[in-house]
Amino acid sequence: MARQRSADFLERLLAAGMKVFAQKGLHRARMADVAREMGVAHGSLYNYVESKEALFYLLVDRGANPPSEWKPKTWPVRTPSRDRLMKRLREQIAAGFALPQLDAALEPQRVPDIRAELEGIVRELYERTEHTRELATVISRSAADLPDLFQLFFVRVRRDVFARLPRYVQRRMDDGSFCRGLDPAAAGRFVLETVTTFARHRHADPDPQALDDAAVRETVVRLIVRGLVENQKDT
Repeated sequence: MARQRSADFLERLLAAGMKVFAQKGLHRARMADVAREMGVAHGSLYNYVESKEALFYLLVDRGANPPSEWKPKTWPVRTPSRDRLMKRLREQIAAGFALPQLDAALEPQRVPDIRAELEGIVRELYERTEHTRELATVISRSAADLPDLFQLFFVRVRRDVFARLPRYVQRRMDDGSFCRGLDPAAAGRFVLETVTTFARHRHADPDPQALDDAAVRETVVRLIVRGLVENQKDT
């Protein structure tokens, strides 16, 4: 008879794995750490995953999808090859960190409303960052010990965003839409770091403020837009 597996246990396993990997990274994490976080026997985890690498793959495979839209195909989840893990990471990162509004703004085109364009770019970046915050934390913490993951996440993805935002700022400075005299690289970094602080890092604060998420998002969007667009006539 096939062993029955609990959806509740699986969700607890994924939550515990997310927390442990975010704290220790894949290299330093142990299945015993995950079991301790859950308050269960170490051996019970192996009914669901074959190893910590399999649990890591499980988290990557699910990405930011809700539980109702995702479940493993086989039990226990087997340890993936490095190629299989990296392939799935590339797919999830490409889907989770895509910024089509920023890409569109870098294309030659006439834009009738610069404020609306910038609001859309910042809101898209904020929502993507917030939606993927847990997985991004796990990936970034694990990347420190895995050179190929470091290259994928920090060198390719993060640097790409660092490059695109300054190009966008420079373009809008050149056409007179943004404040003149700014350093495009610093302005782009300011936008990204501000969004990352409030959309991602704020949620991991050990002593968080009670803030409304929607209000925080809209405040960040308005302040960035005001800083880049609304004061440009005064410069």
